[in-house]
Amino acid sequence: MPEVHLIRRERFNAAHKLWRPEWSKEKNYEVFGKCANENWHGHNYQLFITVKGEPDPLTGMVMDLKLLKQIILDRVIEELDHKNIDMDVPWMEGKMSSAENIAIAIWERLDAAIKSHGAVLHQVRLYETENNIIDYFGT
Repeated sequence: MPEVHLIRRERFNAAHKLWRPEWSKEKNYEVFGKCANENWHGHNYQLFITVKGEPDPLTGMVMDLKLLKQIILDRVIEELDHKNIDMDVPWMEGKMSSAENIAIAIWERLDAAIKSHGAVLHQVRLYETENNIIDYFGT
């Protein structure tokens, strides 16, 4: 049976700030630009979760899409949507809230839950903006 990739898209809106407290204001703005806004700033993120596996011979599905949607909503979207990533999201505590680190943390939130339902998490793709996109394939 061939391996198939199944992709689910979700969206969330969230604020964050890229800032190193040990650096001066000038250095933070030099390195992080607009993302160092002292009063935070937000993005309309798009999240694409790709799982892979062989279609089940009885259902023809790699994974039940309703179940995949619910896992993503419960473990990621409800935690991030309309939140301040740096202040409101426990699983981002102590991490710089760059798109790269957010994608890695999302992987960590989803991997085991998806595996427990017979599929394999293949990719987390996070659009921070239409021009800034992160792909993470796990470790």
